[in-house]
Amino acid sequence: MIKEGVTNMFGFGKQVESISAREIDTLIGKVNIIDVREKYECAQGMLKSTKNIPMNKLMSDADKLIKKDETYYLICHTGSRSSRVCKYLDKLGFKVINIKGGMMSYPGNKIKR
Repeated sequence: MIKEGVTNMFGFGKQVESISAREIDTLIGKVNIIDVREKYECAQGMLKSTKNIPMNKLMSDADKLIKKDETYYLICHTGSRSSRVCKYLDKLGFKVINIKGGMMSYPGNKIKR
């Protein structure tokens, strides 16, 4: 795992913990993974045992959907949306890790839903 700099619109960096899409393979089924893509995007394939909570829903209802005492790995198509959500949830006190590169970089099998 590495810390990756994420720059906001003013140019100030915020460190977001991240893991590569290749590294997540060994953690599937052992950790909480949330796919922040829209439902129609997830129909193209998701990681096994991943929960789909679209970005806008997760950001607006985080306290109802996830717990602050658990760690969540977030993924999207390229890693961009999941990085933004991680930054936002981190500010709210949630333990989140971005899966950089997203589904585009994931080399393993995907489950069709």
